[in-house]
Amino acid sequence: MLQHLKVLDLSTVLAGPSVATFLAELGAEVIKVEHPMHQDSTRSWRIPGEDAEVTSYYSSINFKKTIRCLDLLNNEDRSALNELLRQSDVVIMNFKPKDYPKFQLTDHDLRALNPSLIVAKISGFGDDSDRVAYDLILQAETGFMSMNGEPNTQGLKMPLALIDVLAAHQLKEAVLLALLKRHQTGEGGTVSVSLYDAAICSLANQASAYLMNGFIPKPIGSLHPNIAPYGEVFTTNDGKSVVFAIGTQQQFTQLCEILGIPDTAQDPRFNENVRRVEHRQELFLLLQSQVVHMNAEELEKQTRVRRVPMGRIKAMNEVFSHPEAQNLVREELQGSTLTRRVSQIAFQWK
Repeated sequence: MLQHLKVLDLSTVLAGPSVATFLAELGAEVIKVEHPMHQDSTRSWRIPGEDAEVTSYYSSINFKKTIRCLDLLNNEDRSALNELLRQSDVVIMNFKPKDYPKFQLTDHDLRALNPSLIVAKISGFGDDSDRVAYDLILQAETGFMSMNGEPNTQGLKMPLALIDVLAAHQLKEAVLLALLKRHQTGEGGTVSVSLYDAAICSLANQASAYLMNGFIPKPIGSLHPNIAPYGEVFTTNDGKSVVFAIGTQQQFTQLCEILGIPDTAQDPRFNENVRRVEHRQELFLLLQSQVVHMNAEELEKQTRVRRVPMGRIKAMNEVFSHPEAQNLVREELQGSTLTRRVSQIAFQWK
């Protein structure tokens, strides 16, 4: 769909580059510019034992791009950059506020070069804030860490840069809307997203629970504050860890029948969701005493037939043993390294 689109990626780390990769996967021509001496820092973010030329982190969000090394303060390189800007439809950046004038990349500078250009910016705490922002800091300051983790802990970050991912999705939407507007009016525009705003906008029901009821969520592990059983980890007789997400009374009734305790669905402690939440520890012990008599494969088969939401807790190797996950894997030779990553595109186009 975007094969005639030209994108200039001047961004680094995760959020901005992943937006450029998303556009590349949709067919856009993407040129990523890096400083000759100070390249994208994710090139050096290696996991223990990783010795390939291209790191897995860098390859995860720099797919299908042509790499150019340019020093923006060098006159010859600057001329080359200006020519790229004139030819581009979209430019993606995540510089500090003071660096935009320093590199002559303000909206005024860019409009003078290319009036129809769409300028897409990522910041940490807003367009005017020069505060250094990493995902961990945003997870801490926007409530995510305070809710995550086991009870009576000091909070826990998600094991991936969740806020960067959320901000990238916001910027993708903004860029696509800006492209639609340009198609309608011929005008370029500037769109910007901060990691902070993206995080706050993603608090969803937890934000409403506070704003409407003054409820401040605390770490409760994988448990859901409003639903039970939901998030408790059960162990089968073959040592597998499984979870149930019981959202309706019918699902709970079916689960009780699968486990051979049908009368439990009528027990006054458990016959309504609100009562199950009140007595969730008793319920957990009762259900676990039955789950332990079944193996994971048998339990999975029965829950699927009866449409009871159940999942096994899987490690990464188990996840990518499934064809559905393998269908989302993309490969690309970068230098001498065969890189593998998951696609930025999850939607189906028919």
